[in-house]
Amino acid sequence: MPAGYLSLVLHAHLPFLRHREKKYFLQERWFFEALTECYIPLIKMMDQLDGDGLFFRFTLSISPPLLHMFKDPLLSERYLGYLLNLQKLAEEEVKRTKGDQTFNRLARMYRDRFQETEIIYEYYDRDPAMAFKRFKDAGKLELITSGATHGYLPLLAEQPQAVKAQIKYAVECYREAFGETPPGFWLPECGYYPGVDQYLADEGIKYFFVDSHGLLFARPQPRFGTYAPITTSRGVNAFARDEETSKQVWSAEEGYPGDFDYREYYRDIGYDLEWNYIKNYIPHHDKTHTGIKYYRITGKGQYKEPYNPDWAREKAAIHAGNFIFNRSLQAKHLIGHMERPPMMIAPYDAELFGHWWYEGPQWLEYLLRKVACDQEDLAMITPSDYLDLFADNQPAEPCQSSWGNEGYSAVWLESSNDWIYRHLHRAARMMSEMANALPNARGIKKRALEQAARELLLAQSSDWAFIMKTGTLVDYARERTNKHLERFNRIYQSLASGKIDKRWLFEIAAEDNIFPRIDYRVYQ
Repeated sequence: MPAGYLSLVLHAHLPFLRHREKKYFLQERWFFEALTECYIPLIKMMDQLDGDGLFFRFTLSISPPLLHMFKDPLLSERYLGYLLNLQKLAEEEVKRTKGDQTFNRLARMYRDRFQETEIIYEYYDRDPAMAFKRFKDAGKLELITSGATHGYLPLLAEQPQAVKAQIKYAVECYREAFGETPPGFWLPECGYYPGVDQYLADEGIKYFFVDSHGLLFARPQPRFGTYAPITTSRGVNAFARDEETSKQVWSAEEGYPGDFDYREYYRDIGYDLEWNYIKNYIPHHDKTHTGIKYYRITGKGQYKEPYNPDWAREKAAIHAGNFIFNRSLQAKHLIGHMERPPMMIAPYDAELFGHWWYEGPQWLEYLLRKVACDQEDLAMITPSDYLDLFADNQPAEPCQSSWGNEGYSAVWLESSNDWIYRHLHRAARMMSEMANALPNARGIKKRALEQAARELLLAQSSDWAFIMKTGTLVDYARERTNKHLERFNRIYQSLASGKIDKRWLFEIAAEDNIFPRIDYRVYQ
């Protein structure tokens, strides 16, 4: 038996970003950048490990909006256009930097990477979910889901049917994609409140995650702290983030991604080069990130030195070894105080790996290789694996909690965004009213009710409140919230009057086309 268990959990999520009415929309780049810099590199990493015959095991949460965007033909075509543009820019950079060996090497690195990205994307039929399913079926990846549109559940709880819908639609979306019920559920923003576990239990969910204090302040107090799950009164297991494990990766001061040899995120040729040169490869009129970055972090000041991939790769290997060394020490210390090996949960936003931390996928690969080949103290398992080993866990009730600043919903409920909730609660009451009044709707009324449910779900996305709080692209977050609520209200009024504008309804259904098999009766 190992000294301890390490459970790596990556949460992959983006809000629903699909603007059918425009050929180019800035926010769709969030999805394209995540594909290029995070999701496809993760697939490449798993392909390499699998090709070398190495066994690995970790958990990936894919939110329903992201899963839908993976499979959307319109976004797929636009992404290929985005990749083609990047390839052209990289080729031009190879020519421009021909006289400088340092920067030319980096330009060629990006050119080759963008070409390889297209090859991997096409290999999996332009659907990253196919790749993740392949590793799931091989027993190397545990896939789970999250809220239907990543609604922040503690602040939706005033209308229980809204919480039920966020969970039920998410589970049904997962079943449609992967053919089975997800074993676990990533509560959006790790937002837990007492009672939400009943809806998880109703859908057959075995476990969920909370932040550390959600378990530490449980009642009764857990005997093993955050190093073993607890079982709620509804029979669902709660796992908690290990603070020490997360700190080494997340911390702005002490975390690995801030090492001076790693690539600097904020220095991009989209800002560094002359506009007359770069504008040919940016399909709008503002400077932005291209993904081609030539400098390393270097230090805290403005001065930056050229990026050296060899140094960064070596540092990723060192940091992976350091992470395993520290987890081994942690496990050996804890096992002396427990009757079973400790379970260390290491949850991260997936986009940290590759997007914000360029070397993140390399670090993950080294970590998984070293665990498989270079040590015997740790076993990497998933929460489901742990529950198979230890079926009986302490009964307790987690406390209401979240991750993020202060840990109790402060990010999603403060002066910049508190106005949205009265509208979301009112719309949820109206949705239940319509569902109860028209339990067997057919034809255009049924289509209208289904679209009303979609618009409500999209308005509930936690991303809009988060963006308002952080102060980035606030206008877009407000616009999205208001747009979905306005569409919802118009549908409600049209059903009340009996005058439904079919053309308008079909237009917004073609744009907001998430959850094609949605059942509005969930709100009854």
